[in-house]
Amino acid sequence: MNKAEKTQHIELLKQKFDENANFYVTDSSTLSVAEINELRGECYKAGIEVMVVKNTLARKALESLGEDRNFDQVMEAFTGPTTLMFTEVANAPAKILEEYRKSHDKPVLKAAYIDSAVFIGDDQIKALSKMKSKEELVGEIIGLLQSPMSNVLGALQSGGHTVSGLVKALQERQS
Repeated sequence: MNKAEKTQHIELLKQKFDENANFYVTDSSTLSVAEINELRGECYKAGIEVMVVKNTLARKALESLGEDRNFDQVMEAFTGPTTLMFTEVANAPAKILEEYRKSHDKPVLKAAYIDSAVFIGDDQIKALSKMKSKEELVGEIIGLLQSPMSNVLGALQSGGHTVSGLVKALQERQS
């Protein structure tokens, strides 16, 4: 790879790291081509982009983005063969890795970067897969907010029928 290609690749990685608040650093070195293709297919269905990267280029891309994003802890994971998984949904790669690992030894999770939180080590897959996505949290909050409103509206509607019934009965008595 010549210097121009390296620079181009660093810029591409810089753009990916900048656009994605969530990424996983894995090692899938011992998987066969068929197994890698199977994993890539599962990731593609879930909207996860998979990239095999050179560690030095990935580190340079992360360094160029600044220290305010807490990338320094993730940089330690860039050793040996490295595959990156970029995703919008924070827990999607963990769920795929957890399912895939039932029948394969790899990919091994080296680190995960989730909205500036860093998870180091393969033992974090279970915790990451149980983590709720932003969409799930927003859904829960909307549900919680709707519940008291519907209770109040229900009470007002049933109370309204009772009050109107009482008023009607009182009017009939007076006539």
